[in-house]
Amino acid sequence: MALTDTHCHLDASEFDADRDKIVERAIAAGVTRIVVPSISAENFSAVDATCARYPLCRPAYGLHPVYGERHRPEDLLRLRAAITVARPLALGEIGLDGWVRNVDFDVQTHYFIEQLKIARDFDLPVLLHARHANDEVMKQLRRFDIRSGIAHAFNGSMQQAELFIKQGFKLGFGGAFTYTRALNLRRLAKQLPLQAIVLETDAPDMSPAWAHGQRNSPEYLAQIVAAMAALREMDSDAIMTAAELNANAILGGQNER
Repeated sequence: MALTDTHCHLDASEFDADRDKIVERAIAAGVTRIVVPSISAENFSAVDATCARYPLCRPAYGLHPVYGERHRPEDLLRLRAAITVARPLALGEIGLDGWVRNVDFDVQTHYFIEQLKIARDFDLPVLLHARHANDEVMKQLRRFDIRSGIAHAFNGSMQQAELFIKQGFKLGFGGAFTYTRALNLRRLAKQLPLQAIVLETDAPDMSPAWAHGQRNSPEYLAQIVAAMAALREMDSDAIMTAAELNANAILGGQNER
């Protein structure tokens, strides 16, 4: 059974001490593909190196909104060049963040818009960061007619979810919904059409309830599947099958590299 972690920062320094073992445990847990998004032009090479070392890893290139103050105009040229040299599965992680206060929202918006233009030019799906900014992100997706991607770590309303789905997007769910207090997320994970859901860990961040306060890891993806199956009162295999079909619809099949 194929199982894709659609969002995992495996290149992060938190994995430097034991990355090989992490990948071994993820494979043993059934993970067959890991999408590794970048956060800035400075870590394109780290993402590339990670994906070169581990055959199950696939790159995504993008400039993360939280790091907007470190991005430079030439980074957009570097992004275009990286995509030209080696086409990634997606453009990401990109988007807007209404929670952080140390990054000007206009700066975030500028880089988001310019990257949506790149995604359109290269016909690439996008991996979206949309924390406290779902409406603003949707506004730009519609403006540039972007109709393929994943709303990573989705935590909006049911109405916002329906808009993303209508736009052609899948919604990423990971460890956050495993907390009993995450009432909105659990409602979404239970009630959204299964055809709209993909799975992710966002490791090393957003650890699930059973690893609270610890480093997150792609090896937990199968347990996330089990948690969603229990919430939806479904068989785990049915969740995995649907999630993989959904991931393939956005990112292509697992044999594409």
